[in-house]
Parts: sequence; C-alpha cells; structure tokens
Amino acid sequence: MLTDTIIEDARWKAVGLVELTETAAQAALSHLNIDPSGHEIVVMGCDDQRIMALNDEFREKAKPTNVLSWPYEDLSAEVDGADPLLPEEEELGDIAIAFETCSREAEEQGKPFAAHVTHLIVHGVLHLIGYDHIRDADATLMERLEGEILGKLGLPDPYREDDAPTGA
Repeated sequence: MLTDTIIEDARWKAVGLVELTETAAQAALSHLNIDPSGHEIVVMGCDDQRIMALNDEFREKAKPTNVLSWPYEDLSAEVDGADPLLPEEEELGDIAIAFETCSREAEEQGKPFAAHVTHLIVHGVLHLIGYDHIRDADATLMERLEGEILGKLGLPDPYREDDAPTGA
C-alpha cells in the first residue's frame, strides 16, 4: 500500500479513511506519472484538538484546520506555475486530517463527506510532492490538477460550483 493510515479518532474508521486515503493518493500520483508503488505516505486521522496543536506548533496558528502536510523533501518549483521536481525518496511525507473541521466544511459546502475528504487528501499529497498555492500561478496549477484528479475519480471539481462528476 502507498498509504499508512493511523486512526487517532475512531470516527475516521467508520467513514473508511484508510480506503479514502489510499484511493486519493494513488490517483494523485498516477495522474502525475509517479509510480505509487515506489513511495509511502503516512496519514493521521485526528480530531480538531490534535490538529490545532499541530497547526500551532508548526505554523504558529492556534486554530484547527482541515488538513496539514509535511513533505520529507522540498520539491517545489523555483519558477511560478511550474511543475515541481520528481520525488527521489521513497517516503513522501505525512498528512494530518481533522474530522470535525472536514465534517463541518462538507456540510457548509453541501458536499458528501467522502468527496470532501478525498479532495483534501489529494490536496495534501500534492503538497508533499512540491505543489503549493502561495503564488497565484502555483495556485492555479494546483487547483487545475486537483480538479483533474478528482474528475478521474468521478468527483466534481471543488473550485467550480457548476461542475458535475465526470467519471473520466
């Protein structure tokens, strides 16, 4: 398996986080022509309290967030809007995802919970392999990739309200 999923909050088990993370991570790497079998990602399903502590420790933001990621190596592109370097290390990094925040966001946005979680895992995986959304051109590239990957999984593009699942 590409992902090693650690369940800290039992609610994640009930929604199939292990399967969601594996599917999302496989889809993200495959879409970018990166062989998933040569890599590993650790995902922790936690609650808001845990992710708030992590967000405070690593980003100095004492509030919960939906997903955090820690790449093992910096692969980011030096040129705005360019693809990052290809990963050389087997371990790509770690992702943490918070149940309450994800649940609240999915409800507020009228999205199925599993679809929202899948999007956030794809988002986290893209961060692990060097994509970011700090610069406008990079954000545009990352959002386009997220939409393409989710489309292949039959899920709507989260950045387009009018998008319907494509199942491509």
